[in-house]
Amino acid sequence: MKAGAVLSRFSRCLLIAVLASQALVAQRSEQIGPQPKVVAPGALTGQPSSDAVVLFDGKSAVEWLYRDGRPAQWPVIDGALVSKSGTGNIYTKQKFGSAQIHVEFATPFMPNAHGQARANSGVYLQGRYEIQILDSFNNPTYANGSAGSLYGQYPPLVNVSRPPREWQTYDIVFHAPKCGSDGKIETPGAVTVLYNGVLVQDNVTIEGRTTSSDNTDVCDDGPLMLQDHYHPDVKETFMQFRNIWLRPL
Repeated sequence: MKAGAVLSRFSRCLLIAVLASQALVAQRSEQIGPQPKVVAPGALTGQPSSDAVVLFDGKSAVEWLYRDGRPAQWPVIDGALVSKSGTGNIYTKQKFGSAQIHVEFATPFMPNAHGQARANSGVYLQGRYEIQILDSFNNPTYANGSAGSLYGQYPPLVNVSRPPREWQTYDIVFHAPKCGSDGKIETPGAVTVLYNGVLVQDNVTIEGRTTSSDNTDVCDDGPLMLQDHYHPDVKETFMQFRNIWLRPL
């Protein structure tokens, strides 16, 4: 047999082998295996998905308590949960581990206050790790205490704060610390935060409890906490919250 014929036959065999391999791969990829759980997204951006735990729906504070177990007394005004200085921090009845968290808030207009005195509050993950709320619109302060910071540890990557009285959003992905059988942390917690849709904390490692947090066991699940903040430079701060929900991970 001539060399050209041999080469031609070899090429045809190689082509057939390649086509057969591709067909086998395609057949395997088309096989239907286990499927992801079906979850219906919210009808509008920012609305809870079908598997979310709704913590505030604009009607009542029934899902919230004070630390001593008393029902939260923050009033609901025009669909917003309102904090007034001196009324106390509030906690969810339910406790959580890792979670996706959505919170909307509006800071009050406080032109005579500056720095940390201007609309200071916070969202505490498991009651231990604070994502700072502050009116950071044209209001300089120490960077790791501005809006969107993991308080005292990481400043936000950028300042995307809207003016006071406008609604703003935090979308948080929180991975709780993992502990060993000895009750000590083996893998630190981590958090990612989108502030008004912009990434401001990129999977940062939590270095420990933040200021004013609860002294509870970091190996246990914990509640979401909304901070009622007192500052000596102002008599009262009225923070508004709405559309709060959480998806356990």
